Amino acid sequence: MTIITRRAALGLAAGIPAALLATPRLARAAEFEWKYGHNLPVTHPLHIRAQEAVERIARETNGRVDIKIFPNNQLGGDTDMLSQVRSGGITFFTPSALVIATLVPVAAINAVGFAFADYDQVWKAMDGGVGAAVRQAISKVNLHAFEKMWDNGFRQMTTSGRAITDAAAMDGLKIRVPVSPLSISMFRGLGASPASLQFSEVYSALQTKIVDAQENPLPIIQVAKLYEVQKSCALTNHIWDGYWFIASGRVWRGVPADLQAIVSNAINEAGLAQRGDIAGLNATVQADLQSKGLAFNRTDPDSFRAKLRAAGFYGEWKTRFGDEAWGLLENAVGKLA
Repeated sequence: MTIITRRAALGLAAGIPAALLATPRLARAAEFEWKYGHNLPVTHPLHIRAQEAVERIARETNGRVDIKIFPNNQLGGDTDMLSQVRSGGITFFTPSALVIATLVPVAAINAVGFAFADYDQVWKAMDGGVGAAVRQAISKVNLHAFEKMWDNGFRQMTTSGRAITDAAAMDGLKIRVPVSPLSISMFRGLGASPASLQFSEVYSALQTKIVDAQENPLPIIQVAKLYEVQKSCALTNHIWDGYWFIASGRVWRGVPADLQAIVSNAINEAGLAQRGDIAGLNATVQADLQSKGLAFNRTDPDSFRAKLRAAGFYGEWKTRFGDEAWGLLENAVGKLA
């Protein structure tokens, strides 16, 4: 027996084909409408992969979850967005480890100077014991960290003046660093004069000579066009940094388990894809930056490590991070202090 609804009867009377009336309406108000903010341009792989994750989440939840992305510091600087995600004003944020470490100090452990020799060591640590310890610490400040870190890359130093070839070249250098006690400590240990500025201020600070140098991964230098205000780049690989994809703990606890699984899977798998994107970018970005006038040089990492050891940097941060966290790091990278 065929049941004709009142809507269908009215539609047929109006001459609307039955096939169209039988098609369910897909548009519906989302149960969860969330905001996600980050500090990068829309051309960066983090934004591109996050957009794919958002679209996948909408599709797999049948429209129950709607996430709007606000790139390029539209919702404020890093400190502002970190505060907003804690309060639930925004739901998601991707701070670098150095940014979230202002709230969760142990999150900076991946940024210990010259700790990682390569990406094998990075992912051994961050997908393993080090990452698990940091996520646990993040959970204690009313935030939820997803399992897979996104890649920011090894950081390199650029200057508007003399090239950095070894640790001696750091003496007195005015260099922008993130708002991070660890970064400040490391560059002071190297003899530089670090200035903490939010990323949104970096270009103008270099342009107006408030600072002479900065340090960031090559893809960031590229997409933020820092080559326009810098002359040389030293390939120091001094810090590996990544992005924690975090959610408001209060909001996340209110999400049904089935939706949590969909969101987590989409975000973690997008993060793995983004890691591959950064690896591919690193293979080509140096040539692109050279074509734009940025000169490159290699450095002597041993001279930097020796200067940091002499300054007591490793011993100090072993004490500050604690034996347990430091031990997890050394399990992945070998002896540091």
